Amino acid sequence: MRRFTFWLWRTGFRGRLAACVRESRLRPRHFPIVVITVFGFAGCAAPRGFLEPVAARAPGTSQVEMLVATTRTRTTPAEMFSGFRGPALDFADIVVSLPPDSVRQIGEIQLPRQIPGDPATDFVTRKADYNDRTQALANFRRLVRTAPKKQVLVFVHGFNNRFEDAVFRFAQIVHDSGADDVVPVLFTWPSKGSVFAYGYDHESASFSRDALEDGLRALAKNPEVGEITVLAHSMGNWVTLEALRQMAIRDGKVAEKIRNVMLAAPDVDVDIAREQITAMGARRPQFTLFVSEDDHALALSRKVWGEPRLGSINPDQEPYKSNLARERIDVINLTGVSSADQLNHGTFAENPRVVELIGRSIASGQTLTDSKVGFGEKILQTTAGATASVGHAAGLVITAPVAIVDPLTREQFGDQVDAFGQSVHDAATQ
Repeated sequence: MRRFTFWLWRTGFRGRLAACVRESRLRPRHFPIVVITVFGFAGCAAPRGFLEPVAARAPGTSQVEMLVATTRTRTTPAEMFSGFRGPALDFADIVVSLPPDSVRQIGEIQLPRQIPGDPATDFVTRKADYNDRTQALANFRRLVRTAPKKQVLVFVHGFNNRFEDAVFRFAQIVHDSGADDVVPVLFTWPSKGSVFAYGYDHESASFSRDALEDGLRALAKNPEVGEITVLAHSMGNWVTLEALRQMAIRDGKVAEKIRNVMLAAPDVDVDIAREQITAMGARRPQFTLFVSEDDHALALSRKVWGEPRLGSINPDQEPYKSNLARERIDVINLTGVSSADQLNHGTFAENPRVVELIGRSIASGQTLTDSKVGFGEKILQTTAGATASVGHAAGLVITAPVAIVDPLTREQFGDQVDAFGQSVHDAATQ
């Protein structure tokens, strides 16, 4: 423990943590949440520059090609895009190679420990090209023409995601869900990829809402597109709801091809989310809300904002129950679903079979609700052993984590959290 504390002092991490605590004006009882959150986010630090395409090949690998639309600024080819805000919507075409299924578990992202990565064991890129608007449109048409149902899946990541975090997480979701027939489109906004940049990230999310609105409208107007599903996580829900609200106001409705919107662990004020959805009118997509009352990341967000976050409500409690029913929003309650994720904000990485079920749901157009007991029982049977406890029949999860936390990091830091809590308190009050 002394060696661990010395490392914190030497790296300046403890001081930054204390500053974060003071700036957030959290009370002493909230420090354990801060510690857990910071340690969870600390684990996402991966080697920079591993988007440089790898020429080496390995047998048994799989590939996911995605189109990227972003409001980030370009940087080096090995990183592609930074956390700074760009002057206009930019594009990229990326092919991610995943290691053989025999050497990884569904739900895992095996990040390279060194550059270049090994395709036999790591997630690497086969292609990572910048596109202008014309090239992006041509690549999109190429992918849509090969998609049997002409379905598009748009993923909007959350807080504290570097560009490469979003790329590899989306590739993992597409592959592990078995959604091979969809056209993956990643919308990535300028997140600094730092737990200490919450304010910057939130403003960047607002900065990006017009671009997402324009992008979704362009997808919907494409005559070759059949339907669109949007999956948003955490702070990405703010961007998504704002974009759809604006579209409804400008166009009189949300584009009909946008059929389903999944709000996973949304870091959005409950009242604001209600107004955003109401503003879309009656002709709006089907919304599915994934909530967890024991989401520690959203608990911290509530302390910062002072109001409940949509992703951590109790959907069986009034007035939430009546409001959700009135707006016809399907709800999956994840409260009590066990996970190695200490934040309970990214549980899906620990429930691989559920990812497969979600993928089949996207492909079939089925909605997911706790009320569909038959479907819930099927999920429970499939996920038996993957979770220690399930609070509700469905026991589902679709949350892409706020940051990628590998098992090694959790193992190294998990036992230190409680012991370090008092040290953080002391530093914050100095």
